[in-house]
Amino acid sequence: MKLTSVALLCLLLAATWPQDVDSKSMHVSSSRCCFSFAQKRISQKTIQCYRETSSTCPYQAAIFRLKGGRESCALKTERWVQGYLGKVKPCLLV
Repeated sequence: MKLTSVALLCLLLAATWPQDVDSKSMHVSSSRCCFSFAQKRISQKTIQCYRETSSTCPYQAAIFRLKGGRESCALKTERWVQGYLGKVKPCLLV
């Protein structure tokens, strides 16, 4: 009985394990946090909208939704990001 409980707990933990960000790209998962950031300025023409990361995240960032459906994170401390936040519309919550 105890072994079954431990196995069930392990399966539950594995199912809920965060799959935050692909470390080799700037793509964002469904998580509200970013751990990899754009190294260069993103062209404003390619940005559709943005949302901010959760206040509980270790890094304060903007998640830009790009044309084609991709998303990319950028640190809010970057000067160009601060400028874009005033010009780009926020994404509507779905």
